[in-house]
Amino acid sequence: MGPLRRLLGAPTPEERARLADAASAVDRELAANIELASMWDQTHQAVVFENAQFNRHAQTIRAAAPDVFEALTQAYARMPETESAMERRGPANTIRPDDLALIETWEGDVRGVQRDLRASANAPEPSLWALFMERLRKAKRASVR
Repeated sequence: MGPLRRLLGAPTPEERARLADAASAVDRELAANIELASMWDQTHQAVVFENAQFNRHAQTIRAAAPDVFEALTQAYARMPETESAMERRGPANTIRPDDLALIETWEGDVRGVQRDLRASANAPEPSLWALFMERLRKAKRASVR
């Protein structure tokens, strides 16, 4: 069944291991960023988020989990505006409600992406039927274009 699985596009054990390593590194980075956001909630001191692991592992995640990659890309793209919202202050060091909403929304979105990333890295190996159906879907999408 090995050659048939490969023919249908199943990831190799090495590809699955690379995805697990990449997901683990990015998951730790996201957890650290959530912790920084939590510290900001307590101290209201601006923070700078980390993004090195995502940049390092982006291609691996893109190849193995394109849907998760898109969500990660959006979350990481919103980091600068979130950091800026943390830096802005009003009278008496207050935070505008729209800045607070932006920060909290980003944090919630990152938690969701983190769950999706973990799920994709820990997903069981797809069945032959699932591989076949995915291949058909890809062929159909390609013919529509």
